[in-house]
Amino acid sequence: MEADKLRNLTDAELLHQQRELNDQLFRLKFQLKMGQTESLNKIRGLRKDVARIHTVMREKQLGLVRPIAPRAESAAETATPAAAPDKKAKPRSAAGTKTKTKAKAKTKTKARKK
Repeated sequence: MEADKLRNLTDAELLHQQRELNDQLFRLKFQLKMGQTESLNKIRGLRKDVARIHTVMREKQLGLVRPIAPRAESAAETATPAAAPDKKAKPRSAAGTKTKTKAKAKTKTKARKK
């Protein structure tokens, strides 16, 4: 669920949505423990949705409601090169990648020994 849609809901609707998501999350966790399902992506998505609802509720509580701009204007602003500063990619050092691969190789051999 998108945060823009959540910001348009009332407080009561947000609480209802939060309860619904928490119920779904409980059922999925219970099924996971019982071995009936392995839908970790669904659980992660529900947890993120609950966190979004908490964030929107806190924004409303603090009065930090952001004005929602129309999609057409925001797309036009990002298309102009003057609005977006140039970000250069940081070059990776060859030594940094070698140490990561060595560490991965060590963990694989440790796992095989067990």
